[in-house]
Amino acid sequence: MQITTILAFITAIGGLEAIKWMVRCITCRKTDARREEATVCSLEEENRRKKVDWLEERLTQRDEKIDGLYAELRKEQEDKINWIHKCHEVELIQKEFEVKRCEIRGCAKRIPPSDY
Repeated sequence: MQITTILAFITAIGGLEAIKWMVRCITCRKTDARREEATVCSLEEENRRKKVDWLEERLTQRDEKIDGLYAELRKEQEDKINWIHKCHEVELIQKEFEVKRCEIRGCAKRIPPSDY
């Protein structure tokens, strides 16, 4: 190839700007690669941060829901324990009346004069 053909080819490609672009690509390829990699890494980190924030928010919501359910559970358990205590008190009173009943002389509904 002759020099005029090479110059015509370079001119057809873009002239001086094409030469500048080729020189820049050759000299700055590592820097550009690192810059692009840093941009991609920063985007990935931002996506991870957003995902972690979203997961923390969901975890907080679930913790609040679980705390509410536990409060309801404790309230129901306390209510059932109160009912059990009331039933046991009634059973104790009933057993006490059975012990104090006088069946010797035929007075089944009379309370004896003395406490046992």
